[in-house]
Amino acid sequence: MTDNNPPKSSYELAQERLRKRDAEAGIERRPLTEVQKAAIAELRSFYLAKIAELELLHQARMRGTADPAERATFEHEYRTERARLSSERDAKIENAREA
Repeated sequence: MTDNNPPKSSYELAQERLRKRDAEAGIERRPLTEVQKAAIAELRSFYLAKIAELELLHQARMRGTADPAERATFEHEYRTERARLSSERDAKIENAREA
């Protein structure tokens, strides 16, 4: 609060601690380029659409059956596919960050 600086929020304090920890661990911080930002935005948009499509198909399948065993199978398949898409998205975003 010296030099007439307002108090920092807990979020700002946590960010400072994380930056300090990264610096001590030797992790350098590189800002993303515009090309990387565009690639990441495109990946997120693509996978958001894929997950929305998966959700619609899942809801249609669930409405089409009343059998509890079949519904459980559909639910398991949906969750597995959604996790796969999320994992694939995250891996591609990480690759875009490192490019």
